[in-house]
Amino acid sequence: MDQNYYDTFISVTEDCPAVHALIPPEKKQGKTKAAIEYELLSNNPYTFTQEELLFEVHARHKLVSEKVRSEARITFFQKPQPCFRSSMLPKKYGWGIHFNNEGKGALVPMESQEYQDFIAGKNKGTKLLKAMRNKRESK
Repeated sequence: MDQNYYDTFISVTEDCPAVHALIPPEKKQGKTKAAIEYELLSNNPYTFTQEELLFEVHARHKLVSEKVRSEARITFFQKPQPCFRSSMLPKKYGWGIHFNNEGKGALVPMESQEYQDFIAGKNKGTKLLKAMRNKRESK
């Protein structure tokens, strides 16, 4: 089953604490998932699909060796995986994520004109989605 986004822009969530795009910090124990996502997307714009990113982030975060990657990928996708709407990049660090017509993603900083153009609907044919909120609204 294809879990990729096509012609889609994921905007920063309304309750994102960032006022401009930030590089996710690393922790003493190593890189966080957000830092790995940032590294992959910023160094390789429009190279990875959502599925490829989800697995590559998992493999790097869990230090999965090259020898077992194909088997690990099958195991990884046997369970439902959260999409990039739940990524900390648009939820906390101020990055929009654009997936082109091939399903390949790139980062778009929230303070950029490109981001504003996506939000304003200037990119015809591109579906706009908001990242998932950080906190549930109280009733």
